[in-house]
Amino acid sequence: MLDANRSGTATASPRAAGTELTVPLTAPTAAAVTAGVPAAPPVPPLPHPNFTARCARVLRSPHARLSLLFALLAGGVVAVLLFEPQRLLTHGWPPQLGGVAAAVVFSAAYGLCTVAFVPRPLLNLAAGALFGSQLGLATALAGTVLGAGVAFGLGRMLGQDALRPLLRGRWLKAADGQLSRHGFRSMLIARLFPGVPFWAANYCAAVSRMRWLPFLLATALGSIPNTAAYAVAGARASAPTSPAFLIAMGCIAAPALAGSVVAWRKRHQLRGR
Repeated sequence: MLDANRSGTATASPRAAGTELTVPLTAPTAAAVTAGVPAAPPVPPLPHPNFTARCARVLRSPHARLSLLFALLAGGVVAVLLFEPQRLLTHGWPPQLGGVAAAVVFSAAYGLCTVAFVPRPLLNLAAGALFGSQLGLATALAGTVLGAGVAFGLGRMLGQDALRPLLRGRWLKAADGQLSRHGFRSMLIARLFPGVPFWAANYCAAVSRMRWLPFLLATALGSIPNTAAYAVAGARASAPTSPAFLIAMGCIAAPALAGSVVAWRKRHQLRGR
């Protein structure tokens, strides 16, 4: 408000000046909005602690980890179908790789292919055809141990907690007890017997309480005869009537016969448990 003094000059009263000069501090001024100064962004609300804990608990649950294992295995199968590793038998190894580097790359690819359910006889034949008998055997054994270790680790971390409660049948309990109490001997027999699928032995051992060292050691030792026979057969496949090829075929059949005899003798022990 303006008050007129005696000299005729208009002055603002102190109460009015204080009222008019008061600027709200909470809302942005018109000058700031006109000048284009952005206002402070709103603070997003924090997630509810119960919702975060529930999500973490679901992700750590055995069934969620088992689903992740199935997804990884399905992705590996799709990758193998797209890559078609059997072309190595017809097209040969890429010319850019040779020597030790080629053997290392082949061993790594061998291990990953076994995790994705590629049959080992096919990979062993490819190792012998590409690298010869000796180096092919070394690369195939290295890939065998690598693939078995990867499969065992995936099954142990992602599948054991969800699958162990399902071991209720008599045969399943007997197999689990045999693998848990006599891990090295049981796995050695499984590797010597060609009728047991490689991937099945890996994941059965992972679900059981078998330890890492007996599993890997039995895998390495038990895979030598069968792997060597296939590697020699792959290296001498161009001469199927040669003595080396015929001996290799005999070495493939001998472990199968020995494994059948052992399984026949163990059948009574498994049924009695």
